[in-house]
Amino acid sequence: MCAESTLKCGAGGCLDTVLSGTTNVEGDRVGTLYYGDSRFAIHIDDRTLAHLAVVIVNKLRRGESFTFSWTKSRSEGHGRSTIWVSPSFPLHFEFDGNKSPSLNRRWLEELALVAGGGGGLVIVDEPPDGPGSGLPI
Repeated sequence: MCAESTLKCGAGGCLDTVLSGTTNVEGDRVGTLYYGDSRFAIHIDDRTLAHLAVVIVNKLRRGESFTFSWTKSRSEGHGRSTIWVSPSFPLHFEFDGNKSPSLNRRWLEELALVAGGGGGLVIVDEPPDGPGSGLPI
C-alpha cells in the first residue's frame, strides 16, 4: 500500500489526498509526472494529468520554457513547489488508468492561458463542460 500524496483538482478545487494502491481516497486513478533524469515524481490524478500533458507538450513543441507550480500536500509539509519546464529537461507522463479521459476544451484553454502568463502553469479548477468539451485525447 502506497502512502504518497497526490493533487486532485476539479470543480470543488484542489485537494490534498493520500494514495491507496492505484487510486486516491476519492477513487480516482492517479498518474505520475516524472521530471528530469532524477525521476522526481509529481502525483496528479489521471484526468488533471491528461489536461496538463496537452498544455505542457504544446508549449514544449513551440520551444517555450515555463514554470509549473503546485501546492504541496499535508504529508509533504504544506507549502508550494515549482519546477522549471524546458525542452532540455525530460518529462514522462505515466497514467494509472488504461483509458484516456475525454478532454474539456475550456479547461485546456484556461490552463494554456495561465501557463502563458508571468506566473507560469498552475492547476486551476476544471470549469463545467461546455460546447467543444469531451474531446478524445
